[in-house]
Amino acid sequence: MASNSSSSHKVAQIIVDSIHNAGVKYVFGIPGAKVDSIFDTLSDHPSIHLVIARHEQNAAFMAAAVGRITGVPGVCIATSGPGAGNLTTGLVTATTEGDPVVAIIGSVPRLLSTKHTHQSMRALEILAPTTKASATNIEVEDQAAEVVLAAFRTAGTNPKGATVVSLPMDIAAGESKIGAFAASAFRPPLYGPAPRESLEKVARMIEKAKLPVLFLGQRASSNIVVEAVRGFLQKHAIAVVETFQAAGAVPEDLAPKVFYGRVGLFRNQVGDRLLQKSDLIITMGYDPTEYDASAWNPSRDLKVVHVDYTSCDYGQYYHPEIELLGSVRENIRALSDEINSIHSPLENDYCKSLIQDSVKLRQDMQSVKNPEKGLVHPYHFITALQKRVSKDTTVTCDVGTVYIYMMRHFYAYEPRHLLCSNGQQTLGVGMPWAIAASLVQEPPCSKKVVSLSGDGGFMFSSQELSTAVQQKCNITHFIWNDEAFNMVEFQEEMKYGRSSGIKLGGIDFVKYAEAFGARGYRISESSQVEKIMKEALAFEGVSLVDVRIDYSHVKELAGNLVQDSVG
Repeated sequence: MASNSSSSHKVAQIIVDSIHNAGVKYVFGIPGAKVDSIFDTLSDHPSIHLVIARHEQNAAFMAAAVGRITGVPGVCIATSGPGAGNLTTGLVTATTEGDPVVAIIGSVPRLLSTKHTHQSMRALEILAPTTKASATNIEVEDQAAEVVLAAFRTAGTNPKGATVVSLPMDIAAGESKIGAFAASAFRPPLYGPAPRESLEKVARMIEKAKLPVLFLGQRASSNIVVEAVRGFLQKHAIAVVETFQAAGAVPEDLAPKVFYGRVGLFRNQVGDRLLQKSDLIITMGYDPTEYDASAWNPSRDLKVVHVDYTSCDYGQYYHPEIELLGSVRENIRALSDEINSIHSPLENDYCKSLIQDSVKLRQDMQSVKNPEKGLVHPYHFITALQKRVSKDTTVTCDVGTVYIYMMRHFYAYEPRHLLCSNGQQTLGVGMPWAIAASLVQEPPCSKKVVSLSGDGGFMFSSQELSTAVQQKCNITHFIWNDEAFNMVEFQEEMKYGRSSGIKLGGIDFVKYAEAFGARGYRISESSQVEKIMKEALAFEGVSLVDVRIDYSHVKELAGNLVQDSVG
């Protein structure tokens, strides 16, 4: 319960105490007059580290990455007016992709809330649609502790997402006798398993299926859920397909036996072929924003079991025969105990052929290399990077053509170590997420973090190079540079026979990095990949590598669609 005493506490102090009791170690934001009392109070806190971002959107990205990696809601703070408005993209990305975030925004004093005055804006009306339907104004001082507590509990309850607390300037300066709630109050309640009868029914369905497939989505990617998934796979060999955000769920020792790759965007992967042939698909933590069912079930006849925290988005392409609602982890464990036997993919001729195709693709990838003076082929880059990072290295990937190549072909064997924006496909996340990943290490910034982007996406958040350097992060960021918005370009060309509005260029990224105090490198041709990549990864601190990339084969990413694809 909240601490009540005869003495009063400043509301700003109550909010900071609440943030601390929630287990938060980092707060990201940009100060302003309407919220400076929080910044002033944070500056004295012994264990919360305040990180000043260069744009509020990036502060929200950093908070979301903390939430995704640690499970504890990340916190971002912005002032009133444009400061609050700038959080919009970061918060909607967090909510769509299941990342817990609590955003605290300043607002004008209550007396001026109905007036046309400096930085007045109906911020909650703008931000509410970006949240889990939780955007609340603190109306009086005695509400502060409860409103902040509710924001953390809502953000951290599955399905996770963003919440917003609006703090009027005069309330922040006011006092209350209702102090912050204890740490135990900030832990959201746990879900249990689905009804026993439903679990038994699904277990029998899995036992009878000739080719059951476990389809893991974003809400099956947390450490505690992945632990349960791995326990299931140790006991029962079942074919597994991941969405991009579920990357790393299948461990390296089991991957050759059960893993059939990741699916998303275009229906032309090995995993897509497996889903097409399956007679029972068990989706776990799947969200349609990752890969809409109309893409992987265009015929509308696949047999599906839905396992998630909430009921599904039922429709013509996604209509499960049964839903197991509750804790994804507990339902996986219960199914593991209930199932007696499964038809193993190791004994299925079709699965064997798919594995052979996957092995051949990987072997072919490893041999792809352009002439020495040529541009860098994406497969060459991915193969070189895969050899030079461990499975414990966190890799963050911005959106663009680089994201398609990486999420399909870069192997990850630990949960939430290969991060991408899959639901909103938000440009600019790569560098801010890498900063957050570096800071949450123990000790902070002690291991190399790798991030990637296209030259277009990088410029959405490139100012955070300054933040990375000042925070002493250990990050190597690779820019796949073709001086264009290539992901848009090749799809426009496929639709219209030409492209428009995609040309970029005009930036010397090596000098740009050096201007921020980072180390700049350039890979201009294929022969330089291994040498310069090794140097950049060995550099202690922030390094930026401009990679001249060859996208001449990019349309292959959208080619050879599974025959019954639509759209």
